[in-house]
Amino acid sequence: MSAREIACADLMSAIDDLKRGGFRLDVIYPADGPKTAVMSRGEESVRLTEPDAPELPSGLPRFQPEFVLTRAGAAPGEGRAGMLYRDLIPGRLGGRIIASHINIPEGGPVSDWVHYHRVVLQLIFVRRGWVRVVYEDEGDPFVMGEGDLVLQPPLIRHRVLESSPGLEVVELSAPALHETFADHKLELPNVQRTGRKFGPQQFLRYVAAETPWTAFDGGEAREIGLGEATGGSAEGRVIRPTKAATISFAPHPGELVFGFVLDGSARLRFRGDHQLGPADAFVIPPNEAWSLAECSDDFGLLHITTARLDDAVSSPL
Repeated sequence: MSAREIACADLMSAIDDLKRGGFRLDVIYPADGPKTAVMSRGEESVRLTEPDAPELPSGLPRFQPEFVLTRAGAAPGEGRAGMLYRDLIPGRLGGRIIASHINIPEGGPVSDWVHYHRVVLQLIFVRRGWVRVVYEDEGDPFVMGEGDLVLQPPLIRHRVLESSPGLEVVELSAPALHETFADHKLELPNVQRTGRKFGPQQFLRYVAAETPWTAFDGGEAREIGLGEATGGSAEGRVIRPTKAATISFAPHPGELVFGFVLDGSARLRFRGDHQLGPADAFVIPPNEAWSLAECSDDFGLLHITTARLDDAVSSPL
């Protein structure tokens, strides 16, 4: 079924118009600022695009390392399902990675639907509030609270159901530009099949309150367990200071080295000194050492690293 092409100045208004005519949404992208959508009604299919719509990559874009420091306070943009997105890696590392600070100000039911993404890596971490979600083959809906994380394996069906007012999450995905596909046939919740594999990955639900703190290079950390769940393609932890003056990080041989300040303040020592505050984010190029100094007592950091994704992940792209 080939899609009829329609150019539009305002994608979301065009989607609403077609919905009133009996069309349903099948595909939309990018999530943080939709520019393209595919809708259908029976055998009829329509592709909507704004003039500046980006082209999807044919595979995983080539990794382009750089030092990134993104300050809190930038105005977010409206994304998919009415969520507000703040871009944490504006250059996207060559299109390889997107990281977003997502907010739902009002809370309550979320206008989401059962969907999936064609990605090689995707995770969501709750910074503030709570969100109720449901996942394919993971049984009943559950609530993610502050500090919790889920790893969403490639193509897993899922849906956001409702949230607290002021929900904040950090989402990280590879590649940066990818589609959201609606699944109109699957109803969630469905059966529970613990340990199902999606390629080399499996679903992971990390609950902060159930995870102990362990020593980590001058501080302490709660290890998320991404290594096993991703087949070795990612690692993650939440870090806080102890009495040590500095938390040191050895050079990372993979690709991404990402940090998001959950609370408090610290000084990032990398190519100079950079004062960090709540909701600041940074990326360190691989194979370079760095450290955190002068951490406040309430300092907390979400720290995510990846291996070389071309080698470590069987891509569904």
